[in-house]
Amino acid sequence: MKNVFLQHLRQSPKPNWQRGFSLVTAIFLLVILSGLGAIMLSVSGVQQTESTQDLQGSKAYQAAKAGIEWGAYLILNPENTNPAAAPFTTQFTCPTGGLSTAGLPALSVGLTGFTINVACTRSDFIEGGNTISVYQLTSVATSGVAGSGSFVSRNVSATINTCRATPNGAPCS
Repeated sequence: MKNVFLQHLRQSPKPNWQRGFSLVTAIFLLVILSGLGAIMLSVSGVQQTESTQDLQGSKAYQAAKAGIEWGAYLILNPENTNPAAAPFTTQFTCPTGGLSTAGLPALSVGLTGFTINVACTRSDFIEGGNTISVYQLTSVATSGVAGSGSFVSRNVSATINTCRATPNGAPCS
């Protein structure tokens, strides 16, 4: 009987507490790898969104800068074409409500979807008999709806000074 018992022990399978251990390990690894995959997808999505917003921010800056350059052109064109002798060209006067960017065709190339508002103020000062005109330009470019994840806005400001001997007169010497 003793030999039969020993023989039975040698042939019996492993004890019950060892069964299923590989299954628990496999499930554990599967859960960990699935979690890591989900985290990587989330990080990748956030990076894609940030990259798109960064690109839109750069475009908004360029659109605002284009608004400033348009305003500077409107101000400086009469100054640059002002002859040395009469009749003199009239100095630029800032319109109420800001400058219209409708005449700026380059905005439609690569900057579609942006709204540009250019504000202009002019102050005149007399210094040494000359009229110094100081123009303050502020350009705001926006795209998207405020409060949404796609909203982008950039502000650019510039100051331009011009000098004439008298208002709408000859250029300063």
